[in-house]
Amino acid sequence: MSESHDNAGITITPAATGHIRNQLNLTGCRYLRLGLKESGCNGYMYMLDFLEAPEADDLQFSFSTDVEICVHEHDLPMVQGTQIDMLTEGLNTALIFKNPNATSYCGCGESFAVGGEPDGFDVDPGDLATDVGSKQ
Repeated sequence: MSESHDNAGITITPAATGHIRNQLNLTGCRYLRLGLKESGCNGYMYMLDFLEAPEADDLQFSFSTDVEICVHEHDLPMVQGTQIDMLTEGLNTALIFKNPNATSYCGCGESFAVGGEPDGFDVDPGDLATDVGSKQ
């Protein structure tokens, strides 16, 4: 595991920081891993895991004294520059990912593609790139 001082361009809004902090406290874990898996109809899906300790190939990024994010080395090129924010609609709250590396998104918003040409799907990516959230 290595620690980076520039956070790879990853940013977390204050609302998302508060949500992540609360989830870390609830789970008793110290780290949140931001990762990807091949899934969905468009290539990749965000995965969030709560960790007690980073793995050997994790890069560690500090966003406050109590919010630390880990990213596997092989996932970093695809999440570098991503902004993590919160979206609340009615009773539902979810983390959303605004990823400058994404070239297209599926219609349901569950997956995205990187590299190549966008598929012409003309929707604001910030509205589609949602993942883990909680119902309040």
